[in-house]
Amino acid sequence: MGRTPAALIAMACSVGLLLVACGNNSPRQPDAAAVPPWTDAAPRVGVILPETATSARWAHFDQPMLQSALRQEGLAPIVQNAQGDAQKFAQIADSMLSQRVQVLIIAAPSGDVGATVEQKAKQQGVPVIDYDRLNVGGSADYYVSFDHEMVGELQAQALAAALRDKPGAQVIEIGGSSTDHNATLVHSGQSEALAPHYAAGDLQLVSSRFVDGWDNQAGGQVFEQLLTANGGRVDGVLAANDGLAAAVITVLQKYGLAGAVPVTGQDMTVDGLRALLQGYQSSTVFKPIRQEAGVAAKLAAALVRGDVAAADALASQRIRDPVAGREVKSVLLAPQLITRDNIKTVLGPGHVRAEEICGGELAGTCRQLGIA
Repeated sequence: MGRTPAALIAMACSVGLLLVACGNNSPRQPDAAAVPPWTDAAPRVGVILPETATSARWAHFDQPMLQSALRQEGLAPIVQNAQGDAQKFAQIADSMLSQRVQVLIIAAPSGDVGATVEQKAKQQGVPVIDYDRLNVGGSADYYVSFDHEMVGELQAQALAAALRDKPGAQVIEIGGSSTDHNATLVHSGQSEALAPHYAAGDLQLVSSRFVDGWDNQAGGQVFEQLLTANGGRVDGVLAANDGLAAAVITVLQKYGLAGAVPVTGQDMTVDGLRALLQGYQSSTVFKPIRQEAGVAAKLAAALVRGDVAAADALASQRIRDPVAGREVKSVLLAPQLITRDNIKTVLGPGHVRAEEICGGELAGTCRQLGIA
């Protein structure tokens, strides 16, 4: 696909994200003195997040980081979470539009409801930034996210590497929601990376399934059904995120396979990192959410000022909406693969803290890996 993590990271760090150093993923607020004063009279920006059930990131990282970044731009954020309910998402949007927000930043539970909200916003002259998820068939002015095809590539490459000494290893793929374009992109990246292995017989695909709503419980049930249908055998699991990976690991524990079967993930959650240390999960993917929040806030500030040229300069990339048939102005940040070998590079101030993952039975493992 012609991309390299180094090149994308260099691009991401050059888009003017002056809030923090590249890769900072801390949910903590900056010191009050570092945040410009703002009041309810400041321009209002509405932020609607999708849910909290399937990934800890939305409440622990995105919400506080977006609030902080928007305030640093002199804006008044109104942040709510739809908790996976499409109707609630639409109601929140209606309420925010009635409060005369000047920009909407949305991560919708599904592309359909996101596109509907964008149409309403457009009718009222309110620009929309698709945050993290592209609402296909929609009309968002900008899109801020990560290169999710690269996320899939990293996951697939990590799984192939973990299974390199097991010719003909049998793989089960557990994907995210089919209504989330991110899940489609992740699967596309996985497929491109694994196709040569499947074709050569290095790996064998048992089954590949999407899981509605990224539902972890449903994901575990789907995986167990596929596992039992395959006679209880699996050599590797390509799980789309850490939540689904945790559900898979629970099933593997039931069958006495946990730790013997590499399992991928995404989002670098605390639970995901602990699973890596325990040897149950083989990899996760770090996405610098503070960068994502920071550039979304800068785009919002430019749009509030009516400075389209500045917004376009930030969003210099393009991603194609396959339903609307249009090119969406975008910022696509670079993900990073995380394994036991490099966990310590993403721990510490501004990241997940060592004490969050190294307590109790994992203290000795952390010492062995040089995690202090």
